[in-house]
Amino acid sequence: IASAGNDHRLGANEAPPAIISIFIGKYLTDVLKQIETRVGENFDEQDEAILKLDIHKSIPELMLDNTDRNRTSPFAFTGNKFEFRAVGSSENCAGAMTVLNTIIADTLTKFKHDVDGIIEKGEKKEIALLQVIQKYIVDSKKVLFEGDGYSEKWEQEAKKRGLPNVKTTPLALDAFVTPKAKKLFENNKIYSHSELEARHEILLESYIKKVQIEARVMGDLATNHILPAAIKYQNILIQNIKGLKEVGLAGTASANQLQIVGAIADHVNGMSDKVEKMIAARKVANEIADTRKKAIAYCDTVKSCFDDIRYNVDKLELLVDDKLWELPKYRELLFLR
Repeated sequence: IASAGNDHRLGANEAPPAIISIFIGKYLTDVLKQIETRVGENFDEQDEAILKLDIHKSIPELMLDNTDRNRTSPFAFTGNKFEFRAVGSSENCAGAMTVLNTIIADTLTKFKHDVDGIIEKGEKKEIALLQVIQKYIVDSKKVLFEGDGYSEKWEQEAKKRGLPNVKTTPLALDAFVTPKAKKLFENNKIYSHSELEARHEILLESYIKKVQIEARVMGDLATNHILPAAIKYQNILIQNIKGLKEVGLAGTASANQLQIVGAIADHVNGMSDKVEKMIAARKVANEIADTRKKAIAYCDTVKSCFDDIRYNVDKLELLVDDKLWELPKYRELLFLR
């Protein structure tokens, strides 16, 4: 799910966080809790029968979409289906589905192996199934979360649980080439070692290109559109201030204009400095031969300038005369002039 665009989205703007957790709702939570607490080594047929009855009471007859959903969760069960919400709008869902289906297939294979092992020791199949399920519930508890995925408390809690919170694409893509991932995909005959390496390389290159294009466009807009408009309006204000002084008006008559001129100067300098820094960082990054190191450089030194440039441009948009501003303003994206 990691991409240049999704880095902006995950954890903000009504999107799930980069921490992957699962929300299963009150019904399934109750079912899993009963299995976890009541199934043990001395679990017998009578216990099994009672547990099945109790579980049956916990689940509605029709598991339709009960709107018991957590919008802050990247992976939520909504009554009759799981919703995986972390894929970016420009991404093909096939990639994420391939990973999820491979994990499920691998887990089911291990599940059967574990159940068969208990049955071989003389246990009944139904009891063996519940014992393995109970173990899996305990092992996977750290990814279950029913609360607010946007909160800082969840980030702290996730860290305690040992859940990864990788917020940048170059580092997140490393998951493709970990020994664990290679073993998973190779054992299930989905991807070979070289195919995983190739995907890792291609996705890194795609990230670099997207950030590079975004940086170039941002630099062009700032230098060739924002800067001239800001300076032009600043000069108009300066001429106005001079005119007021020439007709003998007191300094207070031009105080507001002076304040705006100063504010424009501050934001023009702030924007220009960051654009120059971004361009210099891009030139340095382009000289890096290793694709992964190059992607990290683009993320840490080029993309890191975006927010500061954006901040100063946003402030200038509020100051510069609407007629001089060549680009659509935010309000114009929502409402016509």
